Amino acid sequence: METAHLSPLEPLARAYQRAVPEHPRDDGLFGPRSMVWRVNRDRSFPLAGMRSLMVQALHPLAMAGVAQHSNWRQDPFGRLAATSSYLLTTTYGDSESALAAAKWVRKVHVHVHGVDPETGLPYSAEDPSLLLWVHAGMVDSIVTVVERYGRPLEPADADRYVAETVRFAEIVGVPREDVPATVASLRAYIESIELRQATPAAKDAMAVVMDPPDLDDDMRDLWHDLAQVAVGTLPDWAREMYGFDAPPAALMERESVRQLLGALDLAFESLPGVLETRQRIELRTRA
Repeated sequence: METAHLSPLEPLARAYQRAVPEHPRDDGLFGPRSMVWRVNRDRSFPLAGMRSLMVQALHPLAMAGVAQHSNWRQDPFGRLAATSSYLLTTTYGDSESALAAAKWVRKVHVHVHGVDPETGLPYSAEDPSLLLWVHAGMVDSIVTVVERYGRPLEPADADRYVAETVRFAEIVGVPREDVPATVASLRAYIESIELRQATPAAKDAMAVVMDPPDLDDDMRDLWHDLAQVAVGTLPDWAREMYGFDAPPAALMERESVRQLLGALDLAFESLPGVLETRQRIELRTRA
C-alpha cells in the first residue's frame, strides 16, 4: 500500500478561498489601492513566510509559546494554513471579518503563557513586546524577499508598506506608537533585541519547516531549495545562531529563485478555487 503524500498547498488553498470574500461589505482595513494589497499578492510571498518563521523563532519566549501551546509538530501544514488564513483575512477581508479574526487571536492568546525552559523567564502571548517581535519578523521578511525576488519595490513603496502594516500589530494589542513605521526603524528594532537565540525548540521547529513530512519527491526537492533560499536571505547573525551554512550563490540568484517560485505558484494555482480567488482580488483591484 502506498504512503499518502500531503501537499502543504492544499490546506493553504482552502484557507485562501475562505479568507477572500466574494461579496465583502467594504474594502477592509487596507483596501485595493494599498501597498499591503500589492505586496501581499506577490508570488514570492510563500518564501517570505518561510523566512519569517525562521526569524520569529529566534526569540526564545515567542518560541516557547509556540512549542508549549501549539500542535505544529503534529500538523505543520494545518498550522501554516491557520496562520495564512488569518493574514489573508486581515488583508483582504472586510473590516468586520478582519477585526473578528484579530479578536479571536487575542482570545486565544489569553491562554498562552508559561515559562521558557531555556531562559527561565515567564512569557505571555498577550505581551505587546512579543507580539511586536512576531510582527516585525513577518514584515521585515516580506520586504526583504519581495525587494529581492518579487515585483520591483522602490524604497518609498517599502516604507509605505511598513507604515501601513502598523495596523496589523495594532489590532492584536501592540500600541501603535511602539510599532516601527519605516524599513530602517523596523530593522533597527530587530537588531536592538538582545534576547535572541536558537533554542532547541527553535532548531526543532525549523527542522520541520525545512523538511516537512510526507511530501512527494518533486515537492520535497522544491521545498528544500526554497528553504535554502530563505536561509540565504537571513541576516548573518540569524544564520549563525542556527548553525546554517550559506547556500550556494547560484541558488540565490534572482532568476533561479523566480523559477522555483514559479513552479510552486503553478502547483498552487492548479488547486481548486485558487484561480477564482485570485480573480476576485484582481477584479477588486481594478475596480
